[in-house]
Order: sequence, then C-alpha cells, then structure tokens
Amino acid sequence: MSGGPRASAGELGEALWKAVIDGDEYDAVDVVRGALADGWQEEDLLLDVVAAVQARIGLEWAADRITVAQEHAATAINERVITALTYRDPGARPDVVKGRVTVSCVDGEWHAFPARLVAETLRLRGWQVDYLGAQTPTPHLVAHQHHTNSDAVLLSGSIPTHLPRAHTAINACRSVGVPVVAGGRAFGVDGRYARALGADAWAPDARGAAAVLEAGLARPTHVRQAVDDLPHLADQEYSMVVQSRGRLVKETLTELERRFPPMKEYSDAQRERTAEDLAHVVDFLATALYVDAVEVFTEFLGWTADVLAARHVPPHSLVTGLDILADRLHDFPRALSVVRAGAAHLTDRTDPAVTDTVV
Repeated sequence: MSGGPRASAGELGEALWKAVIDGDEYDAVDVVRGALADGWQEEDLLLDVVAAVQARIGLEWAADRITVAQEHAATAINERVITALTYRDPGARPDVVKGRVTVSCVDGEWHAFPARLVAETLRLRGWQVDYLGAQTPTPHLVAHQHHTNSDAVLLSGSIPTHLPRAHTAINACRSVGVPVVAGGRAFGVDGRYARALGADAWAPDARGAAAVLEAGLARPTHVRQAVDDLPHLADQEYSMVVQSRGRLVKETLTELERRFPPMKEYSDAQRERTAEDLAHVVDFLATALYVDAVEVFTEFLGWTADVLAARHVPPHSLVTGLDILADRLHDFPRALSVVRAGAAHLTDRTDPAVTDTVV
C-alpha cells in the first residue's frame, strides 16, 4: 500500500475483512504491514482497524452470513495479525516506564480478543503487562497478585452471565490490595454493572483503560461483601434459581413437548439444542436477578430473537417457553416479574401474524 495516499481506516478494514474471511493470513498481515509503512501507528491499527473487523465478524455470524467455523478461522487470523503488529521486530522491547498490570478475562469468559487488545495497547504505552488470557480462575488470578503485586487488574467480560464470577474476582483482588478496572460488554454500555459490583473503575475500550491507569488508581483499603454491594441478594431468589436450573430446564422442555407434539420427532441434536437454548434463558434470568436489572434479560432475549429471525425461526416462539417457565416461578416474585417483562418485550416486537413454533 506504500507509495500512494495513506489508506483510511475504512479502506484498510475492507482489505483486512476480505483477507480474514477468505482465510488468507498472509494477505491479512500484508494489509497491516503496508499500513505501517504508510505511516499508521500500531495502536491506531489495533483499535481502529483490527478491532472494527473483529466486531464485524461477530455481527456477520449473528446475521447468519458466516458460519461458526468461518468466525473461528477469521478470529484466529486476526490474532496472528495482532502478533505481527506488536512483535514485528523480534529484538525490540518497549520501555517499561509506567508500572505493571494484569489483564485477564473473568473465569468462564472465553472471548479473549478484547482483553488482548487492551494488553497490547498498554504494552505499546509503556506498561509491563501480564496477560492471563481467557477463563482465568479467580484463585489463580489472586495468586498471581500475591506474586506480582500489580498496580491494577484489568478484568474483561463479554457475556453478562459471568457477572457473578466477575463480582467474586473483583472482591478477591481488592481484598489483597489491588484495584480493579472492569471492561467489556458484560458490564453494560455505560459501566453500570462494573459500579454495582464494586470495581474501582470502568473503561469502555482499550484507550479508556489506558486513560484510567494514567490518571492513577488508589490501592483499596476497604473490601465490601457481596450482599453489601447487592442487598437484594438477601431474598435468595438468585441462589434458588441457580440451584433449580436443571429442573427448570427439564420441566420446561417436557411441557414444550406436550404443547407441541412435533417435538417428539426431534432428533437428539435438535432436542439438545432446544435444551441449551432454555438453559441460556435460565442463566440470563439468574444474572438479571443477581444484578437486579431486568434489562440484562430483555436485551438477551432481543438479541436471541434477532439471531433466530436470521435463521428463519419465528422469534416470538420464545414467548411460549417463557410462559411455561413463569408457571414454575410463582414462588419467586422478582424472577416472575423479570420473566413476564421478557415475554412482554418479545410480544411488543413480534408480528402476530406469524405462526407459533418452538425454538
């Protein structure tokens, strides 16, 4: 790309998108190396080009325009592009001038790409970064703090159902005197769940995380308990729903079979997929109860409805499952309210002319 006008972020993004979706890692690396030769900075390429392509990968999968295999292959190529960008000179090491931090995903969180972007951005800005990657168990995260005494832990989460584990990690890190910066879609677009769970700060993206660190974070001196942050947990509804998860899924699935006899002809794979969908519904219900936020549930249902619509499954079919689930939650007023709100949310966006079917 050198020798002419510098390509825009949009132009580079299109070129990188074509390379990753074609499965050509050599072309993908050539795109960013050419941009470097044209004067682009590594951080800008990471956050304005590579990150944008990664977001597009997720959107294209949700719209059923690429397969799961294509999504995984494209993400793997993007990972190699990051390596090519940040380690292009094997002998060069960035000067560490700002301190040491840990970047990690919440236990159970396997979407590690956003955390990797944060880690590489901070390295470029002069931080020593211990990048622990995906699905880091909280005890290991805390043990690492005992070993390194990091200036901060940057905790990444993309899936809201991991918020209870994020809460545990935040309290555990703060208990050993290490402040926590939370980031990722799981914590809400405005960081509301990061604040609710007691994080010392929230950052919307990698540049925001760098700004928080550069502004400075005090070492925590007081650690709150979960019920202090979330007093509504005292009603035990979250715990009861989690403990009843298997029974709720099984009973709802059985009732779906009764209401829709064609389900008896489902293959084992179809039946397993339906059970998985119901399990996700219960998991998001539990998370909504944990943070006392109905929008965690309704936003998940809206996203699921869009994914189903892209796959030609009538989204309003979810309402039937929610009605059955509500019948089994009559002793849990908060849970029942959340499920009813979810059903109402879906009904409001459903075309009543569409024939009801099962997810």
